[in-house]
Amino acid sequence: MRAFFISLLLSATFVFSGAAYSAELKIPAPDFTLKSSTGENIRLSELRGEIVLLNFWASWCGPCRQEMPELEALATDFADLGVKVLGVNVEQDPSEGMAFLKDITVSFPILFDKTNEVTELYDVDSMPTTVLIDRDGQIRFHHRGYKPGYEDTYRQQIKSLIRE
Repeated sequence: MRAFFISLLLSATFVFSGAAYSAELKIPAPDFTLKSSTGENIRLSELRGEIVLLNFWASWCGPCRQEMPELEALATDFADLGVKVLGVNVEQDPSEGMAFLKDITVSFPILFDKTNEVTELYDVDSMPTTVLIDRDGQIRFHHRGYKPGYEDTYRQQIKSLIRE
């Protein structure tokens, strides 16, 4: 019972302090299909063979807004190397995310998880959350939170996956 309370306390500390949590993994990425801001249905399994960076975000999240230009830079820098960036907006009302996107230009697809089904599949409990999936469809990196400089970690991890 004591271990449970310690675990609960640590989890609350991460969630409420804005602290980041990062883990390297190798587990199958759950498949999903979500509608994009352009109306296209995007299915994760159709991207097999590419490295996929999933970023779960919300328009009300300050760090998410701050991170978006860095994600655009990653999408641009690695596009020709088989890396696909997907932004997953977690708000029930997509109009809020769309309004934010009018203020910032991104070239990568923005998907809408209005029911939070995909958000739950990927164990997203804080904003933003970034998940890196390898060419074989395995989750290799799961990162919660954002502060300037975290994109350097994403960049290093992407380069490592490209070399595999």
